[in-house]
Parts: sequence; structure tokens; C-alpha cells
Amino acid sequence: MSRFAYVNGRYVAQRDACVNIEDRGYQFGDGIYEVVHLYDGRFVDADLHLARLDRSLREIRLTPPMPTASLRLVLGEVARRNRVREGLLYMQVTRGVARRDHAFPRLPVPPALVVTCKRIPPYPASIEGWGMKVITHPDLRWERRDIKTVNLLPNVLARQAAREGGAGEAILYDPATRVVTEGAATSFWIVDAEGAIRVPSLGHEILPGCTRAALLAEMAAHGVDADLRPFTLDDLAAAREAFITSATSFVKPVLAVDGCAVGNGTPGPVTRRLFDIFARRVKGPPRNAPTPA
Repeated sequence: MSRFAYVNGRYVAQRDACVNIEDRGYQFGDGIYEVVHLYDGRFVDADLHLARLDRSLREIRLTPPMPTASLRLVLGEVARRNRVREGLLYMQVTRGVARRDHAFPRLPVPPALVVTCKRIPPYPASIEGWGMKVITHPDLRWERRDIKTVNLLPNVLARQAAREGGAGEAILYDPATRVVTEGAATSFWIVDAEGAIRVPSLGHEILPGCTRAALLAEMAAHGVDADLRPFTLDDLAAAREAFITSATSFVKPVLAVDGCAVGNGTPGPVTRRLFDIFARRVKGPPRNAPTPA
């Protein structure tokens, strides 16, 4: 079956989709992106993702391509045309097409919007077999990591290093302070030696993960405390448990770091509980407007 994409106002077969070579996203990485999980035909935490999209647009002074309500309709239509009920919707907004010049175009040009959709494996039925190994890797990204831009080369190189090391993710850290920031494409959490659930607090060096925010909200609702403060590689080495969160990883246990087991090398009790709590959020009653059937 052909896949379909939305490209600047048109729904087209993905094999025929194209953008201008002077699109500023291609030339400069002058754009942002967002990803929304689709479960059983409905958006998961779309409100959080679309709010982060708006924030990223504001931070780089980029005009939204359309109202949020209209964008929801486009997302739903792309999912419908691709007949995807369990998958990922990817959207990318750039500053549009203009003659190559590092500064913004002197005359306003329309922002460019591309939306694609793909199937993903079903949400895991249990935490068993859902764990992963990770490596640690120096964080070489720019200083505004809180903006979800398409400038992902350092993330790409870190994830490739993880793959070559037989791992699923690279956990980034500041080489000067040894403070852990996040994964190459995930938020990173530990249960420290004292049993506290630790996740770094937000700042310019941390992307405000939507799954991170959703899990924190669920933890608060269930009376589970979170300790939002930095931790170091030494704290990680002594951790009882570790896990990542993202729109594609949900709550995924980390079983080994740099070849050394975390705890006893199996998902721990805290991670198991948080996996179950988040699974109920995803699989429970709809929290966002459903996509068209």
C-alpha cells in the first residue's frame, strides 16, 4: 500500500513528495519538528506535543503554518489516508523557501509544513523483554537543547556510537561536570542509591519531554514522588534502577550502562510500577480528540 504525506497544503503519495532545494530546513536546519504517538486510532498526549511545537516555534521566531485546530485535522487525515491506527505522526516546520542567506528572509515567506505517518509495533503488553542496554557519551549539542529543532547531527552521532557499541541509546553527559543530561532521543531517569526517583530538572540543556511530563503528572496523581535535580555519572553507576521515556519508548528499563548491569540487570520494582501506570494512561479512556476513523 502506498504511503501518503502532507506537504505544504497537499496530500501526496510519499514516493512523490518533495521540497525545494532552497528550503531553509534543508540549507540551514532552520526548523523544528514534533512526533505524536497514535494508539488504537487516537492521539496520545497530543496537547503536550502541540504545546511544545508552539513553544519551539516561538523560540526560533517562526510563524505557525496554521492554527492548532487545523493541524490536528491534518494529522488525522494523514493517519486516515495511511490506514494507521498504531503508529507515529511526524511533523516538521521550516522557515520556508528563500535565497540562501544566513539571516531570516528580508521579505516574509510562507513556513513549510510536512507531515508523515508510519506504523510501529504494538504497545508492549508487559515490561518483560522491553529493556535495553545503553552507553554514555559526551553531550556535544548546542546550548538551546530545550528547542526541538531539526539540528540533530550530534544526536545522530551519539545514537550511531550506541549502535556500534551494541546498545540501544546513548546517555549524554557534560564532559566538564560529568552531569547527565538526557538520552540522544529520550529523557533519562534513575532510581538512586537511596531509592529516590531522579530526573534532571528542565533548563536550556534539557528538552522538555512530553512523555516525561505525562509520567510526572501520573506519578503525582498516584502519590509517587519525583526528585527533579541533576545527577552525575557517579550517581548513575550507583543507581538501583534506570529507565528512559519518550513517545516511542514509553517507559523502558535500562538494564546495563557501558556493559555494567544496573541493579541485578532486570527491570526493578519502581520501573515496573511506572511502566504499568503509564500503560494505563495510554490504553485507558481517550484524553485527546480522536483522529477521524
